[in-house]
Amino acid sequence: MRTSRRPARGNRFTVFGEPDIDVESTEDGELVVRLNGVDVYDPTTGEVRSGDTDQVALWMIDTDYNEESFFVRECYFTGGNDPYRRLKTALKADIDADAWASLYRTESRPFPKPTSGKIAVKVINDYGDEVMKVFDA
Repeated sequence: MRTSRRPARGNRFTVFGEPDIDVESTEDGELVVRLNGVDVYDPTTGEVRSGDTDQVALWMIDTDYNEESFFVRECYFTGGNDPYRRLKTALKADIDADAWASLYRTESRPFPKPTSGKIAVKVINDYGDEVMKVFDA
């Protein structure tokens, strides 16, 4: 019996983009990151999709990026599709509402300036596109 293997159907292109981020200093000399959205280049259409924070599922910060590996030191959720309900369902558990409120935001908590001099921000949008940008701090 002879079988043929067909290539899997799906996107064979890499998606490129970057988070739309503002990095600001506080009066105490710490840093705060503000997420404005995400821009993603879709090579299948040649277009740039600009999305606001309602289209971001998750964003993470490496507050002391070493340029070798991304270490999630802070993680936040946004989005307009009720991520709280989806997370609660996925975990099959109740989630403390106050704890959730501290993570459901577009502005980070203040953090000390990095010893490496760099921070990195990773964003995953509702399409599953993952983009990252490194900032000098």
